[in-house]
Parts: sequence; structure tokens; C-alpha cells
Amino acid sequence: MGVNAAGLFRHILHKNAPRPKSLPANTESLTNEILVYLNSGYLKKAVSLLFASPLPFPFFLYARAFQICSLKHAIVAARKVESHLVTFFPNPPVFLLNRAIETYGKCGCLEDARELFDEMPHRDGGSWNAIITAYAKGECADKSLSIFAQMNSLGVFANEITFASVLGCCGEVFALSLCRQIHGLILKYGFYENVILCSSLVDVYGKCMVIRDSHRMFDEIMEPNAITWNVIVRRYLEVGKEKEAVLMFFKLIQSKVNPLSFTISNALIACSRTCAFKEGIQIHGVAIRIGFEDMEVVFNSLIDMYVKCRVLEDACRIFDQPCSKNLFSSTSIVSGYANSGRIGEARQLFDDMKERSVISWNVMLAGYVHFFHYEEALNFISLMRKMAKDVDSVTLGLILNVCAGLSDIELGKQVHGFIFRSGFYSNLFVGNALLDMYWKCGNLRSSRLWFRQMGRSRDRVSWNALITGYARHRLSEEAMTIFGEMLWETSPSEFTFGSLLAACANLFLLEQGKQIHGFMIRKGYNIDIVARGALIDMYSKCHYIDYALKAFKEAASRDLIMWNSMIFGCCHNGKGKEVIELFRLMEEEGTKPDHVTFQGLLLACICEGYVDLGRQYLNSMSSKYCIIPRLEHYESIIELYSNYGFMIELEDFVKGMPFEPTVPMLRRVFDACREYGHLGLGEWAAQKLNESNPSVPSGFEAIEPHSEKGENTV
Repeated sequence: MGVNAAGLFRHILHKNAPRPKSLPANTESLTNEILVYLNSGYLKKAVSLLFASPLPFPFFLYARAFQICSLKHAIVAARKVESHLVTFFPNPPVFLLNRAIETYGKCGCLEDARELFDEMPHRDGGSWNAIITAYAKGECADKSLSIFAQMNSLGVFANEITFASVLGCCGEVFALSLCRQIHGLILKYGFYENVILCSSLVDVYGKCMVIRDSHRMFDEIMEPNAITWNVIVRRYLEVGKEKEAVLMFFKLIQSKVNPLSFTISNALIACSRTCAFKEGIQIHGVAIRIGFEDMEVVFNSLIDMYVKCRVLEDACRIFDQPCSKNLFSSTSIVSGYANSGRIGEARQLFDDMKERSVISWNVMLAGYVHFFHYEEALNFISLMRKMAKDVDSVTLGLILNVCAGLSDIELGKQVHGFIFRSGFYSNLFVGNALLDMYWKCGNLRSSRLWFRQMGRSRDRVSWNALITGYARHRLSEEAMTIFGEMLWETSPSEFTFGSLLAACANLFLLEQGKQIHGFMIRKGYNIDIVARGALIDMYSKCHYIDYALKAFKEAASRDLIMWNSMIFGCCHNGKGKEVIELFRLMEEEGTKPDHVTFQGLLLACICEGYVDLGRQYLNSMSSKYCIIPRLEHYESIIELYSNYGFMIELEDFVKGMPFEPTVPMLRRVFDACREYGHLGLGEWAAQKLNESNPSVPSGFEAIEPHSEKGENTV
């Protein structure tokens, strides 16, 4: 191995170290003096005395000196101690050289450690442990594993320390196969009862995303300690199994082992992600019982949990406690208020923050953007540019959203220039936000141009953004062409199909829509709620209502939007009876209707002539569902009465509305009265129309009435 700069320095020290003319008889006095300096914290003085002395010292003094150098990360002092040692003891004890390797490792001088290791004439297991541990702690996992493989091939026996270091390296580089081999060696050497090694195995399997093996290993530990429990909770959290993480935490409580503060924090984070409010409260109780509530890592997680569960009052109670205000907790509170639409309160809390990070600025800006307060967002961005030192990709994405919301293409271009000058142009998140901004501002040409400039850095999100842009601008054929190009570069996602199906619906492209549906089935795509809703919409608009109903019935779950889409699809295809049945099923499933649902129901009643049922639906909106009828609902009832000649009911309804009828309403009433010969109401409507537009008088002439009542009533 070549001599590096650090090694050369050690050789110079070795060359210049004083050598005794004869072996001293007694070094006890100087040894005690050096020890006093070492134990009193005067390392530099102690090492100077040792290095300047032409006397060899007892081995325990060198060991103590290496220990202090290691604690203080004193690399120069460590080199002097090693130089003095090898000067007076050409073949020093192996354990002292092992201490030197450990010291170099802890000081971060891995080259010194490796050079000394390679120069050792004799090595023991401790030597291998020392160099493996040095590389492991120096974040050189690959080198550590390589040395372990060399050690194993030479038949050197590994102990618990070796295995612990190597398992840590396996976790760093996700070396699952090697981890399994080491697991076998641990069993072979009889270390299977070592809690530290078993906990390390739980940790590595979890990091390698083999959570079943991680849990199986955990179950084999007879008495897991607090660290072991923390590992399994953390690993479940990291693989996205938050419910299992919370479950393991409660099993920990049942085991009578006191959790670590980090374990409580991890469990609370799991509750935050799943909005598990009840479990979060119980974990809060555990934290209070064992006295961890005031620990920063715990109260930060508590505040975040209450914020994510939208219980802002409880979050504020913790936040207002002494010593609870820090950067993380303040940012969480601001985020909670901003995401709840309480923008004014969020801004007040933000202004009160003594310290802010780029994340703090981002959460406040995100609140403005999420609730479409684009003008306030623009002012906030100006303030941010003056006061904040840095921006990140999230900031730029939010600013581009503001540009899109304001349809301000010129501002968007200025931001694009800033992105280029600031070096963010290669950031994929920012690049996709630029694509999104350009098409939302109506500039598809710039969107397509930037898409080409992204080159190989683009991903399926980039393709989705471009396809969506063309589809939203009703350029459906271009969107389909881009989809064909996409298949040569990357695979589509469920979101892609939602945009494509919307494009097919715009142009009534039934065959292309069916091909996309078939493609999804053949390739095994999960037809999620968004894609299924798009399928229903496409088949409905293309007048293939039976296909739409089939896609609807196959849905594993249905949200309100899907129900409404199916209801309107049936309405537009003359399937009013099916709409009534759909509404009955909707109520049975417990989905609460909204004003859009009732608009569809009233259209179905118009289609089928269900006058009494339409009246019942209108009355139930406010009496049963607490929905205030809107203008379109009143228009539908007027249309219903007018279509089927219910003139008396029409007159009572129009004159009893809580607002003055609009001109379109009056025209419909006027036409109905003309058709059915209802003179009094017709004259009233004509008078109202004349008052609204005196320049165009409405003359009323009655014709022979058809009937006073419709025949098809429910």
C-alpha cells in the first residue's frame, strides 16, 4: 500500500522520536506525571512529555493515551503516541496497535488506520474488528464489507462486535443477500441469544424492505429491549405500514418495557400519517405517564399529530406551554392553520415566529396557493425574496402554481429565467411544475418546447402533464399522439389514462376510449377511482351507457363524484328510471348527496315526467339533507311543471320562490302559459318581462290548452 501524506507524517515522527542510549531502570515518576495530565484533561501537555521522553513506558500508559486521543479526536497526538510506541517497541503488543487503529478510525483518518493495519506483522480478531468498525463508522460500508469477506475467507473468527459493525454496513448499502449469510453465521457461532445482534438483524431486514423477515426475527427474540422495540416500530413506519407501527407500539406498552422517546415520536408520526386521532390521544397519555411529554422530540410529534388530525385547539395547547416553541413546532402550527383555510391566523403565527426556515415560508405560501389567494401569495413571495436567504424546489413549484392561478405567463417566464440562473433547471420537480404552468396559462407551444428541452431527465409525470394540457384544451387527437410517443419512452400511470379518457370523451372517440380501456386491462393496471370515473364519463358521453353502468358496478368503492357522474350519464342518455334506482343505492351505501346529485335527480324527473317525485326531492334537500336549493334547482322545477302542464302548481311555485324569478325563468313560464292557455300567469310573466326589458315588449296570446295535468305522475 502506498504511503499517503498522513502516513508520511507518522514516519517522520517515528524518525525524529528520541531513542534512549540505555534502557532506564525506573520510569514510574514520569509515568505518574503523564497519567495525571491525561486524567486531568491536559492531553497536549501529556503527549508532549511522552513524545519528548527518551524512555519507554508501560503499555497501560499508551493504552490510556490512545483512549483519550480517541475521545478528543486528537489525530496529531495519536500519531505521536503511536510513533513513540513503535520506536521503543519494534514489535508492540497487538492489542495496542488495535487501539491505535480504533483511534484513527474515530478521528476519521481511515487511511492511517488502514496503513497501520496493513503494516501489522501479526493480527488477531481484534485487529479485524478495529478496521471493520473504523470503515463502518467512517461511512465506508463497501470497504468494511470487503474486509469482512477477506477476514472470513482467512478463517478468522468473528465476534459479536464484528457482526454488529458488518450488519450496520449491510443496512447502509441494502445488502440483503449478505445479511442472510451473516444471519447464518450468527446462528452457527451461537450468538442467536445476543439481543444487540438480533436487533441489528431486525433493523437490516427492515431497511431492505423485507418487513416480514424483520418481524419474524423480532418474534424470535426472547426478551426484546427498548431499542429492539424502537427498531421494529421505526421500520414499519419507514415501509409505509403505519397501522402496524402503532400496533407494535401498543404491544410494547403491554410488555411492560418503557419506550424510548424516539419510539413515542415514531408512533405519533404513524398516527399523523393515518389521522389516527384516538390512538394518538392514547400515546399522548403514555408520554405523560412516563414523563416524556416535555421532551422536544415528543412534543414536536404531538403537535404535528394534532395538526394532521385537524384538532388545532389541542395542538395549540401544547404549543403554548413553556419551552414548546421551536422552529419545528412553530412550522407545524402554521401549516395546520394554513391547510385548514384559516389563513389570517396562520399568517399571524408566521409573523410571530422568531426563527424561520425555507420550510416555514413554504407552508405559509402553500396555504395561500391551496385556497386560491393568489394576490396575497404574490405579495408574500415579494416579502420572501427580501427576507429569506434561500429558496428550494418546493418554493419554486409553489411560485409557478401562483403564476398558473393568475394566468400570468409573463411572470411565469420571469420565474423560468430565475430557475435557469439559480441552477434549478435540472430539477425534475421544478421542470414538471414549469410544464404545468405553461399549459395552464394557455401556452401549449412553450410547454411542448420545454418538454423537449427536458430531454432524458423527464419522467412519466412530465408526459402526464403534457397530455393533460392538450386534453384540457380539447386537443384530444394531439393528446392521443403524445400518448403513443410516451409508450416508446416510459410506461403510463393510472393518471395518464384519466387524462386520455377525458380527451376521448371530449371528441366522443368511442373506439379510442375502448382501446385505452382494453390496454389497461391487458397490462394489468389498477383502475383506480379517478380512472374509473373517467371511464364512466367517456362511455356516457359516447352513448354507451350500458358499458358505463358496468364500469360503475365493478368499482370496489365509489365516491360522491363517481355517483354524480353516473347519475348525469344516465340523465343525458334518457335513463331517468335508472337514476332513481341509483339514488336509492347511493343512500343505502351511506353516501351523502350534494347539490349536484339533486340537479341530476331533477333532470331525471323531467325526463320521465315524475312531477310529484321531483317536488319531493326539492323539499327533501333542505328538510332532510340540509342543502340549500340553488338557482338551477328552481329552474329544473319550473321546467318540470312547464313540460307537463302543471300550471296551478307552477304559478304557486314561481310566486312563492324566495327570490325574484330570472328572465330565463319568466320566458319559460311565459312559453308554458302560451302552450297551455294559462292566461293569468302568462300575463303576470309578460308584465315581469316587460319591466326587465321595456324595449322588447312581450305580447301574450293564449292558445287552446292541451291539458291541465300531466298523465305520467309519481
